[in-house]
Amino acid sequence: MRHVIVVEDDEHNAILFRKLLEKRASCQVTITEDPAEVLRLVRGGQIALVVLDVSLRRSNWEGLPVGGVEICRMIRAESHGQVPVLLATAHAMRGDAEALIEESGADGYVAKPIVDHDEFTRVALELMERAA
Repeated sequence: MRHVIVVEDDEHNAILFRKLLEKRASCQVTITEDPAEVLRLVRGGQIALVVLDVSLRRSNWEGLPVGGVEICRMIRAESHGQVPVLLATAHAMRGDAEALIEESGADGYVAKPIVDHDEFTRVALELMERAA
């Protein structure tokens, strides 16, 4: 079973991501906002995908607040680019997706709120398949 990490500070979004990934993609899901836990799990080598909120209110690294872009860069460095990262943000304006992907090194981007559950699931599965 594929293991996905969801890094999300909004409880409703976290639950939605978990339900979609468990029911539609048959994944095991870990929800966390702790970058240290994310990196520990990534180091374990069994992570198929990280779904990463861009704006995180409670995530800290070495005592400093960090957001999804910084955490994505850490995942990239730790996994040598082997673990796909799907950014999720509510602040989607035209051109934002390309800029965020370039800045973070992420593999994909979804805008919140997630209204098209089939499309979210398709993108997540596609990223996992490509990396497998």
